[in-house]
Amino acid sequence: MKLQSSIVVELIQIHGPLKGSIQDFSDGYVSIGRHPSCSVRFPSELTGISRKHAEIIREGNQFKLLDHSTNGTYLNGRKVTEAYLKDGDVLEFSEGGPKVSFVTKVVEAPDSKLQAVTLHDDLELVREEIVLDKPLPSPASSRPPPVTPHYPQQPVSKSPEELPTGKVDAPLVIQFGPSLRAYHELPVIIGSNPTCDFVIMHPFIQGQHAQIVFARCQYWIKDLTGQGKIRVNSNPIPFQASLNVNDLISLAPQGPALCFLGEGRFAEAAESAEETQAEPDAERRVLQGSTGAETGAGEGFWAKMKKKF
Repeated sequence: MKLQSSIVVELIQIHGPLKGSIQDFSDGYVSIGRHPSCSVRFPSELTGISRKHAEIIREGNQFKLLDHSTNGTYLNGRKVTEAYLKDGDVLEFSEGGPKVSFVTKVVEAPDSKLQAVTLHDDLELVREEIVLDKPLPSPASSRPPPVTPHYPQQPVSKSPEELPTGKVDAPLVIQFGPSLRAYHELPVIIGSNPTCDFVIMHPFIQGQHAQIVFARCQYWIKDLTGQGKIRVNSNPIPFQASLNVNDLISLAPQGPALCFLGEGRFAEAAESAEETQAEPDAERRVLQGSTGAETGAGEGFWAKMKKKF
């Protein structure tokens, strides 16, 4: 099947009335302001934002920010009229106004049509389009009888099973304090050592503290401390754990915490998982070999986010 690639702009609201929302745009144009027609629309009472404040326009594989406002647009703290954007840039609309982080990702989608070659009566080869949702009919006699596959039952391992350690192409965005980093390859190591992929300088964070992995179509967090310091929704993980949307990850007791927003996005949380009670009916999947045990998903996370910007 032929795949078509497209670049999607992702704006993560990190400060302002829309804080916590994530918006995706695939048409190569994003307008920002208070006008009802804007792609990113701020409340009308936010008078520091112009009705048509700014826009982001795609030029080839690049994206340009254009300011049309009265109070200005700031790129990474610097006032600009126009500028090309890169992943992780922070945009501020008017001084002290709403802030968003700019990230792009490549999305592949199957082409809706394939081309097939058919032989006409005049023996001339002619290309014609075949819509995927209308498969070619085939004679009943040519159809093989259905086969029921047999899979031998495998014993369940009761010891923690190591996830694959090879490099995997997968998106990852981490926001912690003023830092916002985007990655396109996992695993990523978090720790206080300057050689780590994402550095968090904190007295409770070890040199190599945690690892973010993508495997089995899921994101996972691995505890590299060997001391069981990492908890997910207040539940300690013995080795590694799969992540669900809005899971609250405490990197250490009384230490920093992250929230998993889904699709590879992590943001700093105001409270550690030690201080946050998990929902009573939540379930938590923790890897104990090839099976899972408890999992949980906290709600109302954005009401607990720190005002970092």
